[in-house]
Amino acid sequence: QVQLVESGGGLVQAGETLRLSCVVSGISFRLYAMGWHRQAPGKQRELVASITSGGSTNYADSVKGRFTISRDNAKNTVYLQMNSLRPEDTAVYSCAAGLSLTQLRHWGQGTQVTVSS
Repeated sequence: QVQLVESGGGLVQAGETLRLSCVVSGISFRLYAMGWHRQAPGKQRELVASITSGGSTNYADSVKGRFTISRDNAKNTVYLQMNSLRPEDTAVYSCAAGLSLTQLRHWGQGTQVTVSS
């Protein structure tokens, strides 16, 4: 059974920092690409950051320079370090896993991030 469990969300003020974690079980984590997505009320889900099995990363323009995705294969965990948070970053953040970034088929339940101004 594949499980992805996110944690680390919360309520912060603009300019502050959060680090999200996603612990994965049930798959060979090191072989999988991972993505962090977010969805705000009334908006489409957006891929925020991704990391391949080889460690290559990519970011949405809206978070470049502020967010950093990383992975620890020994801990089956992917992280999203979020600095200089803005109110427009408020959303439910979910991690996803797939054998490629175009086939992210395993999803976590999400964690709420709220940034107040």
